[in-house]
Parts: sequence; structure tokens; C-alpha cells
Amino acid sequence: MSSSPTPGFGRELRATATLALPLVLGHVSTGLISFVDNVIAGHHGTRTLASVTVGTALLWLPMMVPIGTLIALTASVSQLDGAGRRHEIAPLFRQALWLGLGLGLLMFAFLSAVPLALGAFGIAADIIPGATAFAHAVRWGVPALTLFFCMRYLSEGLHWTLPTMLLGFGGLLVLAPLGYALTFGVGPLPEMGAGGLGAASATVMWLQALGFALYLWRSRRFAPLGLFTHLEPPRLRAIGALLATGLPIGVTVLMEGGLFIATALLIARLGEVPAAAHQIAINVSALCFMVPMGLAEATTVRVGHALGAGEPDGVRRAARAGYAIVLATQSLSALLLLSGHDAIVSVYTSDVAVAALASTLLLYAAAFQFPDGIQVMSAGSLRGLRDTRVPMFLAMVSYWGLGMPLGAGLGLGLGGGPQGMWAGLIVGLTAAALLMGARLRWRLRHLPPAVPASPVGTLT
Repeated sequence: MSSSPTPGFGRELRATATLALPLVLGHVSTGLISFVDNVIAGHHGTRTLASVTVGTALLWLPMMVPIGTLIALTASVSQLDGAGRRHEIAPLFRQALWLGLGLGLLMFAFLSAVPLALGAFGIAADIIPGATAFAHAVRWGVPALTLFFCMRYLSEGLHWTLPTMLLGFGGLLVLAPLGYALTFGVGPLPEMGAGGLGAASATVMWLQALGFALYLWRSRRFAPLGLFTHLEPPRLRAIGALLATGLPIGVTVLMEGGLFIATALLIARLGEVPAAAHQIAINVSALCFMVPMGLAEATTVRVGHALGAGEPDGVRRAARAGYAIVLATQSLSALLLLSGHDAIVSVYTSDVAVAALASTLLLYAAAFQFPDGIQVMSAGSLRGLRDTRVPMFLAMVSYWGLGMPLGAGLGLGLGGGPQGMWAGLIVGLTAAALLMGARLRWRLRHLPPAVPASPVGTLT
């Protein structure tokens, strides 16, 4: 990619930032939900926090696949919109709902069964009951969560990101009091500990999904699309096309998210203090990651729209604008973590041992802010180009060929503890940033002529 500005670059910067801001705030609200969970659990007790750490890992590790798979809807919708084929959006959306429902039911089954294997995995025995209670409670909200993502990706593909932000903060306002009441027991409500947080989270998932469905049904903005005028039965060909594009994305997201979550599960084998400290540090890191994630999703939409309109120069401008913004935001995140790590940790816990270790881990988090931002922005731009298979293999090599073996070797094999595991995270993210960036550079140099691309399919 050339570093010189192209005509319209300033306009593209503004368009990307405007589109991304509600997405970033929506992701921040989602991250704050985890923050609320962890603060409530941490004040309930170190064991509760450790249980929520494992339970959260059981939820989000496999959940990466449906979330990533369904994001194919964003690129497809943005390309249909750019190509002037809006009449095809509603049928595609309805098939995505069938796919989302199926993935949600598979997740429900997974969360019902997987806690039985925690003992075999080596999780400390005193953590297992709380982790199981959390998983079994939160599973009831998972089908609503996958349907919510279908509606969210549709809206974002049409450049309308405000509902993501509003529903995210709305869920936060419900979770904070409800989660506290069910965890500690208030009035007639019993004290449920980690299971109470799972039940509160499931309740919020359903409220958000129902709220988004009501908005899409009643909104004048979406009325011309006829999203709910009728409901077709599942069509295997359409669902298969979504899976062909989206499943490699889901696997790619799983590779990165799985690196972090598997690290949490391995650290949980070391006891309550390392597990709790890691959960605090990873929650702070996840909050920081919300910014580049939102920017990457906005860039996916901008790249996909330009591709659908047959504007290769617009594709390049969108990718460059995304990079410019994410480098600035990651600089701020790294500075915040370096200068405020002790103060940040003090919000989560008063346990001196947990706080000291968590504060140290946040310095490692500062070190991977730039590679993390670069790799997610590269992946977002590639998704807009419907380039999904090669990035999947690059993610496998980076995270599981390099990051996880190195982290496990340093942290568990050589006794480096959580710090060794986090060193592996840095290596994996750095490798992904270099490989994804090189792939995007190659793709931008070999864009097709100025002819609109087909909206659904895969590129290798």
C-alpha cells in the first residue's frame, strides 16, 4: 500500500470514523457487561471470580464460531447495497435468521454438556461448581444472542450502527442491578453466586434480541426492505452460501479468541489467584480491543460497499483510512495501560496478591496493543473483500502454531506462570499482524477491474 494520501482520503476518514463510533461504543458497552460481571463476582469472592472466568471461557470460546460465521451477512449486505440490489437483502436476512437459530441451539447443547469435562481438563475442583452454574444459566440466552447478531450485522451492513450502541448500553443498565441482586441475594431473591450472573446475562440477551426485532419491525428506515413481510422456510443453498463465506471467518475469530480463552483455562489450573488476576487483565484488554474491533467492522462495511459499487480506488481508501485511525487509537490504549495499570486494577479487587499479578499482566497487554490493532484491521478489510479462507490459515499458524505452544511452554513447562502465557499472546498477535498485513497488501495490489462483485461467495 502506498503511504501517500489519495483523493477523497479525508472524506473517507470522516465516513469511517462516523460509522465506527457507534460500533465502538456498542462494543465498549458489551465489554462493560463483562466488566460488571467481573466486578460483581470479584466483590462476592475470589472463588466466584475464578468460577466466572472459567464459565465465561466456556461460553465465548465456542461462541466465536457463530459470531464470526454470521458476520458474513455484513459484507454481503453492504455489497448488495453498493450494487443497488437492495431487494435481495430481506431474503438473505431471513435465511441468516435460520442459520443463527441453528447455531444458537448447537451452542445450547454444548453448554449443557461441556461442564462435565472440566475435571478431566484439570480445572481446580473448588472452581467447577460455580463455573457449571454459570454455564447452565447463561445457555438459555444463547439462541437470543445469535439472533441478535443477525439483526445487528444486517443493520451495520446498511451503514446504520446506532442500534448496536443503544441496545448495548441498555443491556448494561439492566445487567448491573439484576446481576448484583441475583449474585448476592436481595430481598426475596436467593444468593446464587456465579449462577446468578449467568441468569442475569441470559435475561439481558433476550431483552436485547427482542428489542432489536421490534426496532427493525417498526422502523421507517427498514420498512422498504420488507424484512418481516413473510418467512420463507430454510433454503439449504442460501444457508450453504452464507456458511461458505462465513465459516472461515468464524474459524479465524475462534483462532484468536481461542488463544485468549484457552490461556484462561490453562491459567485456571494454577489456582484461584492466577485465574482471578488473568481475568481482570484480560477483561481490561478486551475493553481496549473494542475500539479496533469496531473500527475493523466499519472498514469491512466501507470496503464491501466500494467493492459492490465496483470502485477499486474506494476499496483502497477505505482500507488506508481504517489503518490510520486504528494506529492512533492503539497509541492511546498503550499509553493508558502503561501509565494507569495499578489504578485500573484497584477498581476490580482489593486482594493484594491478585492486584499485584493483574497489574503486571497489564504491562504485557500494553505491549500487544499495536499488533492486535493491525491484525484485526487487516482481517476486517479482507472480510470486506470476501477473502476469508487464506486469513483463516494465517490465523491458525500465528495463534496455534506459534502463540499457544510458546505460551504453554513458557508458562507451564518452564514455570513462567501467567507471565509466560502472556508472552505467547504477544508472539501470536505479532505474527498475525505481519501475515494479515502482507495478505491485505497483496490483495489491494491485485483488485479486480471496476466491475461490481457478486454479493455472496468466497475468495481464496
